Amino acid sequence: MLNNYLTVNGEGFEEIVIQKSRFIGYVKRVETEEEAKAFVQEIKKKHSNATHNCSAYMVGEHDQIQKAHDDGEPSGTAGVPILDVLKKKELKDTAVVVTRYFGGIKLGAGGLIRAYSGATSQALETTGIVRRQLMRTMKVTVDYTLLGKVENELRNSQYALKGINYLEHVELEVYVVEGEEDAFTSWMVDLTSGQAKITQEEVSYMETDVTTEKGD
Repeated sequence: MLNNYLTVNGEGFEEIVIQKSRFIGYVKRVETEEEAKAFVQEIKKKHSNATHNCSAYMVGEHDQIQKAHDDGEPSGTAGVPILDVLKKKELKDTAVVVTRYFGGIKLGAGGLIRAYSGATSQALETTGIVRRQLMRTMKVTVDYTLLGKVENELRNSQYALKGINYLEHVELEVYVVEGEEDAFTSWMVDLTSGQAKITQEEVSYMETDVTTEKGD
């Protein structure tokens, strides 16, 4: 599993109009090539009367699966520009389909490249980009008398509070970067004067919005 990577925030779309042609960019997070292909077919079926449904996707920890399709547009003017946007933004496990309804004005090769790149960028911006960071969940169990202090310190620390379970005792679930478990445990022991029970739970990805982190 990768320590951290960028991908899209689920699924979304955006439409732009260039020289009377409609370009509708559809974006979806996918985990396999089968999911990517299914998404492309879904959009092609939805817009079966469109002039073109051009697509590209990148799948795999090391971007080992990369595909681009021009769907009738001049070679290299649609699918590759879409894929290039994904590469430039360093997105993994992402599929994009840009649907075009021709408006009667030819754009030329350069115009098409700019249009498909622009539609992709706009769709990605609308959908949102997230960073997935591999984290260890640490469970901190304390008496209710310590809840205010511990919660306040956590919210003002480098650690992210995943959730709070109000049971017989309070359980605070905290995201901790792998490798920093011992440092977190020592801090929490000091903070609670040894009155907290601290356990290591599962490893999972924490997602944070970084849509504005990358430029076009």
